[in-house]
Amino acid sequence: MTRDRGELTNRQIELLKKLYKEGKTIEVHTVEKTQDELAEELGITRQALSNHLKVLKELGYIRTGRGFIDLTEKALELLGEKRGDVFIFVKIEPTKRKHVYDAIKKLRVKRIYRVTGDIDLIIEADKSRLDEILEEIAALDGVKETVTHVVLGTL
Repeated sequence: MTRDRGELTNRQIELLKKLYKEGKTIEVHTVEKTQDELAEELGITRQALSNHLKVLKELGYIRTGRGFIDLTEKALELLGEKRGDVFIFVKIEPTKRKHVYDAIKKLRVKRIYRVTGDIDLIIEADKSRLDEILEEIAALDGVKETVTHVVLGTL
């Protein structure tokens, strides 16, 4: 049986608010494959994969649960994938928005925001992939302009 918001107690809602307020946002990359698929692709047994995942979890490189494996910020730093963030502002020709949206959704970026105002999208990405992402965006028919902002630090 699933509960909707109306069936939560005031205490449960209070707990959710407290967890949200005291929590922090962490960067993770979720793997959408089964452990059986991963083991087969790596050419190892399911048990060997399980042992490796256990060590990676204990060291803080991954989080696991039923049906998911997340790489943590610590893993991304180790792999050289966490070198800073960039925001790319994109203006799109109105008649080609759907085409551009569909193509941009396929890019390996952190987040894509549809926004109001002078621009159509804000793309959040890793600085280490900036050149590649900008080339892919520039090649899209319908992209009028991009403006890139590199994050220097967090306050």
